[in-house]
Amino acid sequence: MSGMTTHLTVDGMTCGHCTSRVTDALLAVPGVTSVDVQLPDSASIEGAADRALLVEAIEDAGYDVVNGEAPVPAAPVTLLEPVPAEIPDADAVRLSVPVMGMHCASCVSTVEGALVGLDGVQGAYVNLASQRATVTAKPGVELDALREAIASVGYRSPEVAENESALDLTRRERAREIAELNRDLAVAIPLSAVLMVVSMGPMLVGWPMIEPKLNGAIQLALTLPVQFWAGRRFLTGTLLALRNRTADMNTLVAVGTLSAFLWSLVVWLAPGWTYASGGGHELFFETSAVIITLVLFGNALEARAKGKASEALSQLLELAPERATVVRGEEDVDIAVADLVPGDLIRVRPAERVPADGVVVEGTSAVDESAVTGESVPVLREAEDRLLAGTLNTDGALVVRVTEVGAESALGRIAGLVEEAQGSRAPVQRLADRVAAVFVPAVIAIALLTLAVWATIGSLDAALVRAVAVLVVACPCALGIATPTAVLVGTGRGASAGILIREAAALEVARTLTTVVVDKTGTLTEGKPALVDVVAVDTDADLLLARAGAVERGSEHPIARAIADAAPPGTATEVQGLAGRGVVGVVDGVRVQVGGPRAVAEWGLDVSALDEAVAAQSAQGRTAVYVAWEGEVRGMLAVADPVKETSRAAVARLHALGLKVVMLTGDAQGPAEAVAAAVGVDRVEWGVLPEDKSSRVAQLRESGEIVAMVGDGVNDAPALAGADLGFAMASGTAVAVEAAAITVLRDDLHAVADAIDLSRATMRTVRQNLVFAFGYNVAGIPLAAGVLAPFGILLPPMFAAFAMAMSSVSVVTNSLRLSSWSPAR
Repeated sequence: MSGMTTHLTVDGMTCGHCTSRVTDALLAVPGVTSVDVQLPDSASIEGAADRALLVEAIEDAGYDVVNGEAPVPAAPVTLLEPVPAEIPDADAVRLSVPVMGMHCASCVSTVEGALVGLDGVQGAYVNLASQRATVTAKPGVELDALREAIASVGYRSPEVAENESALDLTRRERAREIAELNRDLAVAIPLSAVLMVVSMGPMLVGWPMIEPKLNGAIQLALTLPVQFWAGRRFLTGTLLALRNRTADMNTLVAVGTLSAFLWSLVVWLAPGWTYASGGGHELFFETSAVIITLVLFGNALEARAKGKASEALSQLLELAPERATVVRGEEDVDIAVADLVPGDLIRVRPAERVPADGVVVEGTSAVDESAVTGESVPVLREAEDRLLAGTLNTDGALVVRVTEVGAESALGRIAGLVEEAQGSRAPVQRLADRVAAVFVPAVIAIALLTLAVWATIGSLDAALVRAVAVLVVACPCALGIATPTAVLVGTGRGASAGILIREAAALEVARTLTTVVVDKTGTLTEGKPALVDVVAVDTDADLLLARAGAVERGSEHPIARAIADAAPPGTATEVQGLAGRGVVGVVDGVRVQVGGPRAVAEWGLDVSALDEAVAAQSAQGRTAVYVAWEGEVRGMLAVADPVKETSRAAVARLHALGLKVVMLTGDAQGPAEAVAAAVGVDRVEWGVLPEDKSSRVAQLRESGEIVAMVGDGVNDAPALAGADLGFAMASGTAVAVEAAAITVLRDDLHAVADAIDLSRATMRTVRQNLVFAFGYNVAGIPLAAGVLAPFGILLPPMFAAFAMAMSSVSVVTNSLRLSSWSPAR
């Protein structure tokens, strides 16, 4: 039964923690050598274990095995397998729809309330920055029902047109929004400018006074189109908010401008009205019009800035070309990438981008993968190597067999993970959400109080000016977008640098980390044997390696492959293998023997001349392979899993970030300490079994450390899931990737340091945004209310409107600074 594979269907798994528990349970069964558990229900077990014991182990872990074996799954793709989110029910699904027309946190609350009120919907999160709603629901809930619920509260959820991506839809709607704002501004700006001249010209530049009634009529005529056409969005938004028994930014602008407009209209219509200087009251038509113009201008700037905030993801998705060259017999046929299917052969010429994921069938070329993985140096790709969609073929022609296309490609899965992160809510946002829930009613109450106080201690004109200033200076928008815009830009920038953040909460955890735990093999080391030293006795080292390589060339043993790969080309005849011990062959007429200690003992060879060298190599965890011919041992080849060239510098970067680095390995003390010394970790634990890694992580957490775990294999999955934050190397298994909150696409510990640095930069930007948004409102509202009026400091309504418009723009602009973040080189 050795080498037998058993495939089981496991019912009840819903997330990475579930797969980790099942993996742990199966690895504990005697005879199991390896396990691959994949959502939603697949488990593949290698080894000689009895099926009944496997079923019992899964059931003991709290899951069920469906009768019969699962169909054999396709070979797992080690880069970003699609991962369902953690969901309340095992059969729940996640749906995403666009939501257009939102302006502030109150809009978000309204839409979320409408969606959660639907039968079958278990949860909803609406992202103001990306204008999308993510809904967790029972099977059977249709997208049309979600769109109807969104429309019922006054917002739009347009359908994706044929052959249109979600990205295209977002761009189309953003362009539509900007065009509508530009159209309204084309009316509002010139009318408001003329209105300012008519109303304030005599006072500012000494123009002749126009007869009061005529002056008021001209102001009214200029104000009407601005108030009720250019500013209609604020009026309709207010009506919808009232219908939904809520209040939002539209309410503040509409109440403030309508108050100024209606007051002015009543005053102007009163018999015998004259200017305040003549004993009458002021007109505030220009205040109403200019406020609307400034808010529209701010909205237009904000819409453009939000478009830039999502550009990183847009540029990533645009890496894949629209056309591909398919090899059909003797002909090359140009077709749309959308028409590619797995199994197609495609030709990728120099300077062309790879249109789909695939495996090289023919050709050799250096491929620039920087746009997808963040790896700055082009990588040599040849037959049997994997290619990713969107990477750039630099110098050689390649023929590639397509394996995944579209949404199933690495590029498509990257986009899915980034959208999932951008659709999640960071814990730090909860405070802003709680404030936003009561913000607008509180501002209206403050405005009424301001009106009453100033009407008592001053004139009614002054009271109205102060109340309107309070209404229009308050900005719930800045509070609502402070966190989402920073997360949007940060996760998008991370994706373009090969850092995939699956949930916004991971950003906060990364900021507070104190310890990083790393696996040795494949994380700090290359993960495969390589020749690291040649010791020759009474012969030339090059000849020693050449003859050993020729004899080992036909073997598939990892150590043999390491020797053959390092040796120059050569051939051997009469090759005979000694199972697990060595190999013998004839090279250049000489009988060459290559093997370990057991083999040379069987051959009766004297190896004492190499005892000191072998002891030194063994102390470093290296494997010694003897080479002999003509009855004499001629030297020794040392093979080891070499430390990556970047590991020491990467560990130093983690130290510079204020983090302790702990290495866990199953190796013996000698090789473990050798690697630890080579890379400079703070602490090393050797002899740690795979199933013990998670308990070591738990011990660190219990001691007060905030722990990140970095891994790439199935046996790392429990520790990844059990750490405060899991980092998966995308070169690893699908189980490791799905158990981690952050995946790095470069097989390099520097990428983990980059991810932590980006997370800290993103959270720093979030905090700056929140401080500004809260600080702006805390300072602006009292100033507008006239608290500092005794000191001669006042905030006129028009300046208040400009400040409000700029506050949201400032938050988005601050978030856009994250676009300039770059990985360390």
